[in-house]
Amino acid sequence: MCLAVPGRVLDVEDRDGTRMATVDFGGVVKEVCLEYLPDLRVGEYAVVHVGFALQRLDEESARRTLELFENLGLLQEEFGDPDDPDHPDDPGGAGGSEGFGPSREEARR
Repeated sequence: MCLAVPGRVLDVEDRDGTRMATVDFGGVVKEVCLEYLPDLRVGEYAVVHVGFALQRLDEESARRTLELFENLGLLQEEFGDPDDPDHPDDPGGAGGSEGFGPSREEARR
């Protein structure tokens, strides 16, 4: 399953002409493309899908959603260890998404 997950922006920078952010998803930190939300700032929350920030979100809604996802085991499913045989991204496991974020080249497109 591939989810849109809320995360908090920790850092923003321009990389090769693409606005990128380091985002915390309840303890899991990933790189995210900000091309769809170019004015997103450090400390703000956004809903992220396949490595792209898609929509700004208030802190309370983000925290409630992350807590719900964690209780349902969806954060582990989305962000767990890909070397774990039960992880959805493991070819011998449950199957699932192609990974979380875009490559730098994909983000520039």
